Amino acid sequence: MKLKIQTILATLWLAGVSVTADANEVTYYPSSAGAPFSKAVRVENTLYLSGLIGAGKKGLSDDFDTQITQLMENLKSTLASFNLTTADVFKCTVMIDEMSKWPAFNSIYVSYFEPERLPARSAFGADGLAMGAVAELECMAYVGEGAE
Repeated sequence: MKLKIQTILATLWLAGVSVTADANEVTYYPSSAGAPFSKAVRVENTLYLSGLIGAGKKGLSDDFDTQITQLMENLKSTLASFNLTTADVFKCTVMIDEMSKWPAFNSIYVSYFEPERLPARSAFGADGLAMGAVAELECMAYVGEGAE
């Protein structure tokens, strides 16, 4: 039964249908079939994105810069699926597996935002991330009134 519900939710998500707990308060956007989390949750005018990693069509690159660039492209793509851009992001949390790579991360990260619209941010070193990723990024974005 659980698999059938997950399949139905995934099918609805692929069709662009959101699953709503309360139409006026919280909307859940399921991840791909079988994932144990939502790709995003909207609460009023805030969209909470689940952690993103730098996996592309071929998985994770071994190169740090390539993986971070893909991570940021994944952020752009996820935001675009909600008709948003990085200009709508107001808070990010960064988890990075090697703090010595912080300057390299920052040089790529800042290129995806307007200099006058950098989100508030927290960061911490992590010992082990999903799929062996070098970094994970979760963000909050302002959706606005009446947006989908």
